[in-house]
Parts: sequence; C-alpha cells; structure tokens
Amino acid sequence: MSETRAGLEQARTILLSVHGPVGVLDLVVPSGATAHDVARAYATEARLPAIPLIQTALGELVVADRPLADVGLESGDVVIAVTGFHRGRAAQAGERSPFDSDRPGPGAVAGAVAAALAAVLAGWFGGHAESEDLRYAVAAVLLVSGLLASFPGGRRARHRQVAAPAFGAGAAWALLAGEGIYQAPAVLAACALAAVALAAVSRALGEDEDQELVVWMVAGVMVTCVCGAVPLLELDARVAWAVLVVLAMLAARAAPSFAIDVPDQALLDLDKLAVTAWSARDRGGKGRRGRMVVPDSAVKVLVGRGTRTVTAAAAAVLVVLVVAAPQLLQTAVVDVDLIGARVLLLCAGGAILFAARSYRHRTAQALLRLAGLWCLGLFAVEVLGAASPGWLVTVVVLSVLLGAITLTAAVATGRGWRSVWWARKAEVAETLCGSFGIAALVVASGLFRFFWEMNS
Repeated sequence: MSETRAGLEQARTILLSVHGPVGVLDLVVPSGATAHDVARAYATEARLPAIPLIQTALGELVVADRPLADVGLESGDVVIAVTGFHRGRAAQAGERSPFDSDRPGPGAVAGAVAAALAAVLAGWFGGHAESEDLRYAVAAVLLVSGLLASFPGGRRARHRQVAAPAFGAGAAWALLAGEGIYQAPAVLAACALAAVALAAVSRALGEDEDQELVVWMVAGVMVTCVCGAVPLLELDARVAWAVLVVLAMLAARAAPSFAIDVPDQALLDLDKLAVTAWSARDRGGKGRRGRMVVPDSAVKVLVGRGTRTVTAAAAAVLVVLVVAAPQLLQTAVVDVDLIGARVLLLCAGGAILFAARSYRHRTAQALLRLAGLWCLGLFAVEVLGAASPGWLVTVVVLSVLLGAITLTAAVATGRGWRSVWWARKAEVAETLCGSFGIAALVVASGLFRFFWEMNS
C-alpha cells in the first residue's frame, strides 16, 4: 500500500517557473524531483557553466536534496535560479545616483523661474507706462528675448525653452494692457495665446522632453478659450474668473492621471505576461522565454516624464489661481455674487489642499499647498474685512482652536493622512469640497442672480 502511494506521488507533476540570469524557463517536473534536479535542468537549458541554487520567490533557499512536495512547492509557483551574489558598493560622498543624473540642478530651475517672473513683471510695468513708444519697445524686447530663448543649444536649453512662453505673455500684456478699450479677460486671453505660440515654437525646435511645454500649451488654450469667450458672448468678467478657479480646482485632481503614459506594447506583451498565466504562455521550442527585465533607462524616462508633467501642472494651477482668485472677489460686487465667490474660494482651497495630500512629489505637493492656502487666505481676508469687531474676535478664536485640533490629530495619526481612517475622511471631504465648489460656480458667476431677477 505504501509503495502504491509513493508511486502516485511520483506520478503527480508540478508546473514551475524558474527565473534565472538568462530568462524564464517553464518546467513540468514530478513532485518527487528535488531542487537539485530543477537546477540541473535549468543549467542544461540555459547552458550555464555551473548548476545554480534554487530559491523561493521570497528569497528562501530550497534544500537541494529534498523533494519539491516536501518543501511546500505547488503547481504554478515561482522559483529563482541564483548563480551568485552581488553586493553594491557604497556611494561616494557627493556622488549622484544614475536616477539623479538627468535631474536639473536647483540653480537652473531657480534661474528659469526668475527669468519668467522678470518677464512678467517687465510686461506689467511696461503696460502701465504712459509713453506708447516705451510700451512698444518693452513688448518688442520681450518678444525677441522669448524667441531667442526658444531656440535649442546650450546646456540649459530646456530650461530656457520652458521660460520662453512667459516672455510672450509679458510682451502681449505690455502691448495691450494700456489700451482702455480692452477688458481684463480679453487681455489675459491675448497673453495666454502669445504664451501658447512661443511654447509651440519651443516644442517644435526642442527635444522630446517637452512635458512642461505641453502643460503651457494646454493651460494657455484653456485660459484663451475661457477668457476669449467673455467679450465674444458679452458676458461679465467674473464669469471667466469663476470658471478658471473651478478648472484649476479640477486640474489639481486630474493632472496625475495624465502624468504617466505607458506604451501599449508594455501593457500587453505575450513574452512578458505574468508567470501565472499558463494558458497564454508560449509552449513552442524548448519552453524558454525572453528576458523579463525592464531596462533602468526606460524606468527613468517614464518617471522623469511623470515628474515633469505633475510639477508643471501644479505650477499652472498656482499661477491661474494667483491671477483669477483676486479678480473674482474684485468683480463680484453684488451681495449674492460675492457670497458665491467666497464659498467658491473656500471650497476650491479645501479641495486643492486635500488633493495635495495624494501627491508624492514634494515640489508639486508644495505648489498645490501654496495654491490652496492662497485661496483660503483670500477668503479669510475677505470675511474678516467684512466682519464686525465682535465677530472678528470670535472667528480668530475659533480658527486658532480648529488649527490646534487639526495639528494634534495630524501628529497623532502619523504625520497627517497616513491613517486609513483619516484618509477615507479626507476623500469624503475632498469630494464634498469639489461638489460644493462646482455648485458655487452658479452663484459666483451671476447665473443664479440672472434667473432670480428674470423670474421676480
């Protein structure tokens, strides 16, 4: 009886996937075979000079002389054929890792940001100049500088090209802001269109790393369409500012979904399927498959593109809110519209701050937090400015108490939102802020008052 049972155990087969230095090998072995038999078969098929060691998927060494059934291996398991061990050397002081070799230094980024701010400020002061010849001269200098910055060449060409659209926006502002016949949304639409034009020129002349320029173009086109529709449809300027605030709020959540673009051949490839997909595996030839190795260069390129896209999108959200949020409060003069504008800024600031917690890139996270705090700061200044002295003291005391409670809860749960319970509550709060923000758009834009006055 025992001999019969031993024969049945020997007849039972196990399907194994052996990962090794030259690829993956699918083996159908009897359950009574040992790890040494599997290693020898892999060495024969892979033409290795020596028989490797067999490890489990978790890195535990499989005893060479014990049957596979006794060590707990079952059909469909993955084992690793190890031919040696490599210990990486410690990085030298000041040495940059391969992943950081293509990252721009902080000086280059700061220089590009400073150049863009200087161009915008030059256009701003040029637009307020009394002399028309001076405005034309400033616009011409900014436009020529932007065109020169868009040309490739040099070590920091990509940073110059990213800053080039700001020169176009500054030139358009210097040329058109001084004219009294133009509305502010129309001037902003012209500035955005000029920035889009220079971004398109830079992208056409530059290299493949153009994620920041793509964000320039997408954001510029959206601003042009929203602000350009105001004079064409004879709408009030607050409609454009309210719509821009809502779009910036939605962009903070939607930007990461466009950050990583994985090619289709990397998503589905019969030679790179999961090792448990036995029905779709190629059984021809000797059963060997190609290497299941993702090149480090491909991973760096993918992560770099996503990082640049997310950072540029967060910067675009901040810039749009810096311009649109104060204009929304300034143009909403009617009490109903002003209440809607305040609620919109409150909800937009909360939604952006909640969205920033899901970002893992520190620069993008900091930019979104600045954008959310900017909206909440404008809301606080507006509310405190309209409040009576008695309400002012009450609001300040309540704000301090709520801030202390929030800080205590954040520290207690492990630096903010690491707790699952708090994360779920943050998701609900973000959804509520976004929903109320979209609803406040109807009031802030004056549409609610328009129907109210029409029916009254």
